[in-house]
Amino acid sequence: MEHERQLVALLRGQPWLMEALGAGRALGLSSWAIGAGAIRSLVWDRLCSHARPTPIPDIDLVYFDPADLSPEREHQLEAQLRTALPSLNWEVCNQAAVHLWREQEPGRPLPPLQSLADGVASWPETATSVAAWLDEEDRVRILAPCGLDDLMNGVLRHNPRHGNAAVFERRLMDKQFLQRWPALRRLPARDYTPPK
Repeated sequence: MEHERQLVALLRGQPWLMEALGAGRALGLSSWAIGAGAIRSLVWDRLCSHARPTPIPDIDLVYFDPADLSPEREHQLEAQLRTALPSLNWEVCNQAAVHLWREQEPGRPLPPLQSLADGVASWPETATSVAAWLDEEDRVRILAPCGLDDLMNGVLRHNPRHGNAAVFERRLMDKQFLQRWPALRRLPARDYTPPK
């Protein structure tokens, strides 16, 4: 619970992120959140005492809508967000449709996800499997199906729920996690016990 309070305080201290959360809420989706790098980078910048924030290439807004799996719906939502906050590079993904594009990638089959939490729980690193949304009372809500310990303690490990360690290894190289945030500790996935 302490990690959640710390994370909410950090997110509330970022005016650009609070604006992004407000824009996400304005879409009127029943199940949505902003997650992954936008949150991870803020936390790890603080953990490593970075004087300047790490540039965030995109803002991932995820939602869950099994009634409309079309890419056109995702593009429509991205367009609305870009109109609301054109300074941010938005990427929108319906987690209910992830299995459709994952089945096209060798070695990465995935059964249809059942909820937004199920989608976030399947992301490649445990520490990145965190998202936040803004409720109608302006409270920042946290979605962390893998828990917050790895994110808040700077632990970098493959999420076994993702199922493909090669993707994790490629992300380590492409995103240069350990070079950007040298205080991180890399641990093997086998040391991970999912929270109950």
